Amino acid sequence: MAHTETLIVGAGLAGLRALYALREQGISAVVLEASDEIGGVWNHNRYPGARCDVESFDYSYSFSKELEQEWRWSERYPTQPEILRYINHVADRFDLRRDIVLNARVEEAVYDEDQAVWEVTTSEGCRWTANTLMLCLGQLSAPKIPSYPGQEDFGGEVIVSAMWPRRQVDFTGKRVGIIGTGSSGMQMTPVIAETAAHLTVFQRTANYSLPAANAPLTDEEDARVKANYDARREQIRNSPTGLGFQPGKVKTLDVSTEEREAALEKSYHRLGFGFALTFPDILLDAKANAVASDFLKRKMGERVADPELRKKLVPNDHGFGTRRPSVDGGYFEAFARDNVELADIREHPIVEFTPNGIRTDEKLHELDIVIFATGFDALTGALLRPRIVGRSGQTLAEKWADGPLTQLGLATAGFPNMVIVAGPGSPSVLSNVIVSIEEHADWFARMLAAFKAQGIAEFEATKAAERAWTDYVQQRARETLYGTANSFYNGGEVKGKPRVFMPFSGGVRNYRQHLQKCADENYSGFEKRKTPAAQKSTEVHRHA
Repeated sequence: MAHTETLIVGAGLAGLRALYALREQGISAVVLEASDEIGGVWNHNRYPGARCDVESFDYSYSFSKELEQEWRWSERYPTQPEILRYINHVADRFDLRRDIVLNARVEEAVYDEDQAVWEVTTSEGCRWTANTLMLCLGQLSAPKIPSYPGQEDFGGEVIVSAMWPRRQVDFTGKRVGIIGTGSSGMQMTPVIAETAAHLTVFQRTANYSLPAANAPLTDEEDARVKANYDARREQIRNSPTGLGFQPGKVKTLDVSTEEREAALEKSYHRLGFGFALTFPDILLDAKANAVASDFLKRKMGERVADPELRKKLVPNDHGFGTRRPSVDGGYFEAFARDNVELADIREHPIVEFTPNGIRTDEKLHELDIVIFATGFDALTGALLRPRIVGRSGQTLAEKWADGPLTQLGLATAGFPNMVIVAGPGSPSVLSNVIVSIEEHADWFARMLAAFKAQGIAEFEATKAAERAWTDYVQQRARETLYGTANSFYNGGEVKGKPRVFMPFSGGVRNYRQHLQKCADENYSGFEKRKTPAAQKSTEVHRHA
């Protein structure tokens, strides 16, 4: 059985950054990765058109000035292959691979209360022990895979967008069906439409989307950003979302119609997700949100010529931003092609798969390939896949049966010496996640180094602290419009999942202030013990 001070689960952007941060603090660490390659979500999501919806300059690590200056992004919004190349470059440049174990899927992690260590078992039967368990499993990394009647009888190929095969998938002459119209479905639709004989998009919920406004990065723009990278990073760190966009100062309805229209128009053509910050109350006030939503409905409608199709493709059951919106490159325009069809499965639900395709209650769609672009069990799904056992045999799934409970999104009571990077209770998916990843990685590394110096054997979130923080997360969410729609933010897209708002909606800068306060108070909200609690209990019992 091998031992390390910290065992990191997951070799995506979070796992690699955590490994680097721990090394800088002189803490030994090993990363266990289920796949045979590093990269996390960017290793698995290789579907056509896969692209980040955060600008490349900002979707990158900030810990190395040399790395910032050396790496040359080719486009404003990076593609999956380019991001994966970047991740591999970082791993090689900083010699991270020597502490990464591939093909090591964590099946079980059990806390040994007497020794204050985690015992971890992988799918290959390998066993590790570690003083600290650090979960870097990703927020959108547990795919939802539907099961329809007759699915096993389908004679064609079924592909999950989040588990895309590494081989080239040829759509030439094929009849293709895409189930799902979130970011993945919207990104791949125009690309697959170019070569498929026929493409059917099965839509349950129409989604808001803005133009990606993607473009190649010129040498002049690259030089300009790199000359001012420090200022850009500081602006990002002090923004609500980690995107570098500051909210407008004036409320939506406090300006003239002309000014409002001009501001929304400018944001629409440039800011992507930053559109939500055009005015400070778009996600807080129903009237302001209706104005922004109506603007986007009009813009999306202008991209669809057919009036009947327009009614189906433009959202009418939720406000902009209450579900995760998309940015796209020609999604709506793709439906003008003769070979692209929309199947509204809210109006005509899927009844079954047949050997030849998918039958709705309206008709049979004959297909050769079906793609599930059906999203993820977000935020908690990946964390609950391994069997994680804390004090008294309680599993994390049992502890979180009614929703996640965390102290600052960092840790949960009853699971000592276990921390979570960019998980529930932190800004996570409501931020440029790489900013949140770096914040957590550095904070944890400093905390563990401080505890090591103090001789702390066991640290654990207190029940009072996690209850107070979880209540605060819900309080901040109630100040927004997020609760007005079912979304992966609140578990509304997974049957049977607790309806609890999971990320922290108070912003990146505000969250950092809470982290700083916790650290300044010698990590308040955590019990710290030089002797494990179980050993103390044994001693008390023996002396009694």
